[in-house]
This record gives sequence, C-alpha cells and structure tokens, in this order.
Amino acid sequence: MAPGGFFGRALLVDVGGREATGTPFELTERVLRSYLGGVGLGTWLLHRLAPPGVDPLAPAAPLAFVFSSLVGTPLTTSAKFAVVAKSPLTGLLTDALASSQFAISGKLTGHDALVIRGRADELSVLLIDGDGVRLEPAPDLAGLAAGEAETAAKSRFGRNWRTAAIGAAGERGVRYATISHDGRHAGRGGLGAVLGAKNIKAVLVRAATKVSVADQAGVLAAARDLRKRSFGPATAKYRELGTLANLLAFNAVSTLPTRNFTAATFEGAPRLAAEELHELRGVARNSCASCSIGCEHIYSRKGGGSQRMEYENVFALGPLCGVSDPDDVFAASARCDELGIDTISAGGTIAWAMECVERGLIDEPWLRFGDGKAVLRALDAIGTRSPGLGELLAQGSRRAAEAVGHGSIDFAPQVKGMELPGYEPRSLQSMALGLAVNARGADHNRSGAYEADLSGELDRFDGGAAHVAAAVGTEDRAAVMDSMILCKFLRGVFDDPFTEWARLLGLVTGWPLDADELRGAARRIVRAKRAFNVREGATAADDTLPARMLETPLELGSGRSAVLDADRLRSMIAGYYAARGLDEEGRVAAADLEDLLLDA
Repeated sequence: MAPGGFFGRALLVDVGGREATGTPFELTERVLRSYLGGVGLGTWLLHRLAPPGVDPLAPAAPLAFVFSSLVGTPLTTSAKFAVVAKSPLTGLLTDALASSQFAISGKLTGHDALVIRGRADELSVLLIDGDGVRLEPAPDLAGLAAGEAETAAKSRFGRNWRTAAIGAAGERGVRYATISHDGRHAGRGGLGAVLGAKNIKAVLVRAATKVSVADQAGVLAAARDLRKRSFGPATAKYRELGTLANLLAFNAVSTLPTRNFTAATFEGAPRLAAEELHELRGVARNSCASCSIGCEHIYSRKGGGSQRMEYENVFALGPLCGVSDPDDVFAASARCDELGIDTISAGGTIAWAMECVERGLIDEPWLRFGDGKAVLRALDAIGTRSPGLGELLAQGSRRAAEAVGHGSIDFAPQVKGMELPGYEPRSLQSMALGLAVNARGADHNRSGAYEADLSGELDRFDGGAAHVAAAVGTEDRAAVMDSMILCKFLRGVFDDPFTEWARLLGLVTGWPLDADELRGAARRIVRAKRAFNVREGATAADDTLPARMLETPLELGSGRSAVLDADRLRSMIAGYYAARGLDEEGRVAAADLEDLLLDA
C-alpha cells in the first residue's frame, strides 16, 4: 500500500506510431521517501529511464510530468507540478515548475508521474485518464498558440480535461520553448521543444480517482494555519506589487543587468517599475490554482487587452535589451507567450545578438539596443526559425556564439547554455556561486542565494566562505520546496523550515519525518542532479560564469567598481564541492552513489 498522498506508481507512455500505450512503473516507498516527489522524483526517473547520452530531442528521451504528495490537498500553493527532461538548450538535466489545475487532474489519473517517450507519426494530442491513454491526430492545431490549442482541445474533448500545450516554437524545436497551461508556463530549458519533438501538441489529463492522506484532520488544521500565515508580511510584496517590485530595488543597488550585462543600472527603470505601472496600468490581481497569495498582477496594454507581467520578463525584454518603453516590453512579453518561448532565454539571446551587431559580428543593422520594435522582430524570427538570424537565435546564446565565433562566447550571458536571470553576479557574489554550480545552469529558482546577498548580513561584493554556506543553504531549501512542491513565495513564512516541512509531509504521508531526514533528502536530490549531468558529460569546467563577469569590473559610479575574478570564484567553487562532499572535479563520491538509489 502506498503512503498517504501517493499512488506508488508512474505511467510510462509510449507515443510511437499512431497509437499510445501506457505501462505502470512501480515507485517503491523507499524511493518516494528518499526523493519526496516533484523535482526530486523526476531526477530519479531520468536516471532510470533516459538512455545515457541520449539526444534530448530523440524519441527515446523521456519527458516526465511529476507530482507530489501535497497535490490535491488544501495546503496553499500545492497545486504545482514539475516537468523534468534532458534539456535541448544545455544537454543536461532540466526541470521547470508550474501551477495550475493540470497538476491536480494529472495526479488524479492515479499516478505520481506521467513519463512520455517515442514520437507520434503526425501532430497529435495525448489524452490520459482512468480509461488509459490514447492519441488523437490534431493537424488543425499546428501553429496555434498554447492558449488557443487549449481552447480548441476543451471544445473538442470537453471542459473536464486539463491541458498542457506548446506554441509554434515548441513545434519548430526552438531550444528554449515552453510548455503552457492556464496561461502559466513550465518555462526554462526547452521542455516545449522536447514535447514538440515527440509530435505532441498537447497533453490532456482528466481526474479519475482520489488519493487519501494519513491524517485528514491534521492536514486541514495545517492548511488553515498556512493560509493565515500566507497573508502575513513575508508575502506582502508579492500581493501588493508582484515580483516586478524588484525592479527599482535592484536598480538602486546596482544589480539590474542592463544592455547585455555591460551595466547594472538602467536609466529607464522608473518607466517599467511596478510602482509606476500599478498606478497607470494596473487592472487586476490573480492567483494560481489553490493559492492564497495572489502575486499575479495584470496590466492594461496599449490598444486594448491586458498582460501579466513579472520581474524576469520585464528585466529580460526591457533593461537587458536597453528597452524602456513599457508598451514595447508588454508587447514582447505577449509575443513570447503566444509563441511559447522562455522570456529570459529570449531576452538574453537577443541582447547578445544586439552586442554582436554593435561589434560588427552580425550584419543585422536594425537590431539595436533600445529598439523595442527590433525585439519584436527578433522574437518573430526566433518563433518561426526563419533562415539566418531566426535559426541562429533559436539555438540560444551559447550555440549562437559558437557559430559566430570571434570571442562572442565571452559575452554570451549563459551558464551551461542557459541564459542568466535578472541578477548581476559581480554585485551579488553568493548568487554568482549559485549560478555557476547549479545543475540547471544559470538559474535563480534552484539557487536563490541572492537572498543572502541582499540580507545585509554579508558583504555581497566580496565572496568567501559565508557566501558558500549561503549558496548551499538556499540550494538545499529549494530542493525540498521543489519536490514537496510548495511555492517559493511561501519560504519566508516558515520560521524553522525543515522542521515545519517535515511535519506537513508527515501529516500527508504518515511517515515519521524529522528535519534531519529532510536535510538528507535535499543533499541527495542535489547530488543526484549533479550525478546525472556528470553521466551526460558535464565536468568541473562547466561550473563557471561568462568571461565578462570574471574579467571586466562592474562600474558602480563615483569611481567604485565591483570585481569578481576567476580565482575568487574558483575558491568558492572548491568550498562548495567540499561542503557537498564532491571530489575536486565536482563529482559525487563513490561512497555516496549508493545513497542515490539509482538501481532501486
């Protein structure tokens, strides 16, 4: 019998040919307890089911939708799922989280994970419910935006199906294409391209069963308490202004990446700030499924309509490209949603191309910093993979730089192939380490070490041992939250996180968990990610930052500068390896491999 909150099985779906088949795959209690669900369980599944060295876009490459024990409970923000695969952008493990009713319905098909392999003969939709799996041809959905495909699927199959779909970019293999559902996105690493390579336009799930918890009364009481705390000061910023509130704050402390990381303050920031837009454009506030925070802020668009805006898409399509006109940034964000591409990778790749144009390395004179219309034109080229520039930029900044050459890799804003988020590493040196060593590549959600940099408790311009401890700590906390799964915006409401998370999981599963066991699970998940990447060819040389960050001081004004040289970063990385129990090459020690249960 499975523990509370789990079914004890995954469903392996083969979509090869014209018909789909589904095969149950047992998930033992030992594996579930060791990896918790979500990203942790997805990492274990990739170890077991992805052939070593497989091309991420090959039929044999698995794509896993993974749930957790908390999905379907009344715990706020728990209606989330993870999508895990080998990334076509990085060639390494990637995972992305999303919130929607798809999570609940997907789990209530009676599975803790849905793993898709193979390639359909024609563009199709995949349906999964209590009656099994089936493919339905869907050539009429070709080229549609994910939202349009979702609407069409509901019309065709009924409103009780929940849909995750790709846009045109996923169909065309853009290496940072997204998977979307209910207007939200599993965004980073090109998961939409992986689904598109399987000739699947959408996955539809329908609830067919229920799942029990170990202590129903205890879960209800915990849910009431967590909901109450979610309205407190720890989440006030997200409720009042959303993540876009970070823009002016980061600009003030010289950590807002601008014009492809050549500066960290942007003169046009006030025009894009949440405070300004809230007064002039704010029209609504919304919440994800089963969420009491309500961080989503909706703004009116010029000419009609509205757009959800967050810090990362505004940073990437605004300051990073030198664009200050909010209408242009809104339009670019909407275009990314329509095409189904990650805003961070899109903005980073376009910003790199703009600098290449300045340097005479790319002959597209219209693609200039500060030109919002040029950003839109570039996005259209990427989404259609038009010959020349579109095909080049659809590969992401690392592959594009390798093609262009002339040292352009030195200023490509990426780690391991994934474009940098909106944090300047030279002025946030805990974050610099977190970005360099993270398994997913340049990432702020799996390593939120910027929290320590901005806490005022350490010198953010002088990385050292304290910064290593901060990076390890935030990575561990993220590993548990991403596997439970709970929203990161709740992290501030827990006074004693591991102890409180152990209690929540214990109420659901019935396991007698404690904080030490969860800390062990966090370390296991982080090590398992690294072990997968090493298996796929990653080395210590991949744990680094772009040469620009390590060779060019960041000017702060008044004669001041921020410096992060290669020696300092290497010293912090060595400290990180030691703290993680890795060898000098960043590999998991042989004595620790058994703990990963890779043969279980």
